Amino acid sequence: MKLLVIGSGGREHAIVRALKKSPRASEIHVLPGNGGIAEDAICAEVAATDIDGVVAYAKEQGIDYAVVTPDDPLCMGMVDALAEAGIPAFGPDRRAAEIEGSKVFAKGLMKKYGIPTARCEVFDDAEAALKYVEGCPIPVVVKADGLALGKGVVVAMSRDEAAEAVKNAMVDRAFGESGARLVIEEYLSGPEISVLAFTDGNAIAPMVSSMDHKRALDGDRGLNTGGMGAIAPNPYYTPEVARECMERIFLPTVRAMNAEGRPFRGCLYFGLMLTEDGPKVIEYNCRFGDPETQAVLPLLETDLLAVMEAVTAGRLAEVEVKWSDKCSCCLVLASGGYPKSYKKGCEIRGLADGQLPGGEAEVFHAGTKRLPGGALVTNGGRVLGLSVTAPALGQAIEGAYAAAEKISFEGMYYRRDIGARALAALEG
Repeated sequence: MKLLVIGSGGREHAIVRALKKSPRASEIHVLPGNGGIAEDAICAEVAATDIDGVVAYAKEQGIDYAVVTPDDPLCMGMVDALAEAGIPAFGPDRRAAEIEGSKVFAKGLMKKYGIPTARCEVFDDAEAALKYVEGCPIPVVVKADGLALGKGVVVAMSRDEAAEAVKNAMVDRAFGESGARLVIEEYLSGPEISVLAFTDGNAIAPMVSSMDHKRALDGDRGLNTGGMGAIAPNPYYTPEVARECMERIFLPTVRAMNAEGRPFRGCLYFGLMLTEDGPKVIEYNCRFGDPETQAVLPLLETDLLAVMEAVTAGRLAEVEVKWSDKCSCCLVLASGGYPKSYKKGCEIRGLADGQLPGGEAEVFHAGTKRLPGGALVTNGGRVLGLSVTAPALGQAIEGAYAAAEKISFEGMYYRRDIGARALAALEG
């Protein structure tokens, strides 16, 4: 089969590498891909959000099956457009993708169907929002309604921070129209858990749980990022918690989307908080998480292509999705200055054909570019993800950090405490 993957980050590289293991994957194309993905697939300069361009490319290349991974093209209707062209694709259609595309929709869905989440208020007027934060409990969470590259959520620890977040989104329009409406919700505390799940709109098959690390600096300090690393499985996700999530969150969400006439077929991401009152939903995503995917997919033992096709065809219940009982750690190597401004074009040293020569870790490329002369250079804030699997979590973490010492580029930095909270939980 000729496959097409839409996207250009570390998540897409992990998906490509998993798909390559399928005996039926004869050829994989990626739009637009990056310098490292190009070592594993055929890349072409077509933007992930160029729906017409992607469909035209898929037709020209005779693509048999497509995988749409980023949020923007999903919310724009990329899966719908490919289906209209006769090309089956993994991922939700435009109406189902609104579960991530609109936080107002998602919160309304949870409230209507009794799915546990934080209490919230919705605002489309800046003055009303500012007046609300003058008297609401602090801390408080301020969220832009639409997609904002993962930067539209502010955990305000003071009223001044809350007011600044409101003005930034609604007055200054830092996120464009995505900030025209705001969700302001109560602050929840507790361990965070990420669970990605395959679903065909009826059956649901959760993947191995994971723990993301969003803050840029050690000790969960600094600015929010797209994610500086992830481990799997998450020690807080016990069998008891898993059962409660399935009964109170996962199945009710799938059923709620069906009841709304928006059946969800693809990967549904549950961002959870384990509170004193039990697990609650912090957010939904309509696609694979990044970098959770880079930690989770290396543990998948079932043919990923077979699972994805079953999801698209509504036959997920017929497939047994098997996972390794090993542990995994993905460590992100980032450009100095990220998540703010950072330099591009810095030569990356220590890799051969995009990977570590000794194979100590699987290297997933997120922001890299191959120059005409052959040099591999940085081309983004998050540059590489180093993923290691091992029988024990401590071994996986140790392996990822040992691998990082063999790679260098100007300004390179990474957190030194990925997985520390998870290890503490296991020991406690």
